[in-house]
Amino acid sequence: MPLLNKQKRIQYIGFNDFWYTIFGILALAFINHYLFNNAMELVTLKLQLIAWIVTLFFTTSHWIILRILLIFLRKNYPDFKDDKKRISLLILAIIGSVVFVHFFAGWLSSSFVNFLFDVHAHHITSLKVLIPITIITAMIMAIYEIIYSHVRLEKSVREEEQAKQVMIQAQLDTLRNQAQPHFLFNSLNILRDIIEQDPREEATDFVDNLSNVYRFILESGSTNLIAIEKELKFAKAYVSIQSERFGDNLQLYWNIPEDQLIAMIVPMSLQLLIENAIKHNIVSRAEPLIITVTIIDDYLVVCNKIQAKSTKVHSTKIGLKNIEQRYALISNKLPIIENDGIYFTVSLPLLKSSDQKKNYANTNH
Repeated sequence: MPLLNKQKRIQYIGFNDFWYTIFGILALAFINHYLFNNAMELVTLKLQLIAWIVTLFFTTSHWIILRILLIFLRKNYPDFKDDKKRISLLILAIIGSVVFVHFFAGWLSSSFVNFLFDVHAHHITSLKVLIPITIITAMIMAIYEIIYSHVRLEKSVREEEQAKQVMIQAQLDTLRNQAQPHFLFNSLNILRDIIEQDPREEATDFVDNLSNVYRFILESGSTNLIAIEKELKFAKAYVSIQSERFGDNLQLYWNIPEDQLIAMIVPMSLQLLIENAIKHNIVSRAEPLIITVTIIDDYLVVCNKIQAKSTKVHSTKIGLKNIEQRYALISNKLPIIENDGIYFTVSLPLLKSSDQKKNYANTNH
């Protein structure tokens, strides 16, 4: 029974209204007693007490009836779009119950007192009585409705945030899964080039190193942010693979202070930038590709001189866009991409767990 069961009270009413019901009934009983019985000739304290007890009984019954109707209406009209209809029906129920209780309880109370004490108490029906009682009862039910609306609104906001988290997690998973095949696609192209150049042993070493790199991807691929220290290990492992192909023609300079190794970036973002630079620029003995990786003003900065290839490179066009989208989903800090015609520079914001957007802070697996 919702009146006695705490969990059901909270489920149907929106809060535990036990004490609200107790004090509300007592207060309403005193008001009803004053308004309903002030015209009766209750000259003794005993008569007043009996009349108040009768009024208390009917006030309690009235409250319970309205409460049952309230729960009934909420069960049948639970949605926000049903609010007008539900509240309209509740108002009609309040008016009807006030009129019924006023006539029936007033008549019964005066008859009971007349029978027991042989007095001529009589009950007078008046709009001056009905209107105040209706207003007071409506105010009490309005408190129920206000709390109920507030609870529903909070629940709706929570559900919306949860839905956003689920959606954002799906988007992040898609982007992460997009980056991994992108890496494999380019690695296979490199392997093809090595095989074409014939050295079988180099191809075997490359595959071994590639498997180690992919093990790292699988271990760290389910997080939204990763420490620079771990990302550096991955990026350097990737560079070692590329060095088997380019040798000294590919040169990387790392300038990462130790106290910055705990800062975080989007996983695989550094590797994607290095991969992008290698893919779109000439890497040769005549024009070695030099890439610098350093930290400047809370950004991890990856910079290379532009040495554009004369032939168009087949590209999945995922790298930079993938990084930008993941940063945009996770935080309000976005990568800065600069191309002055001589140098191509990408600055990745260094993040903390607290920098994640509030709605998406719990989207790590």
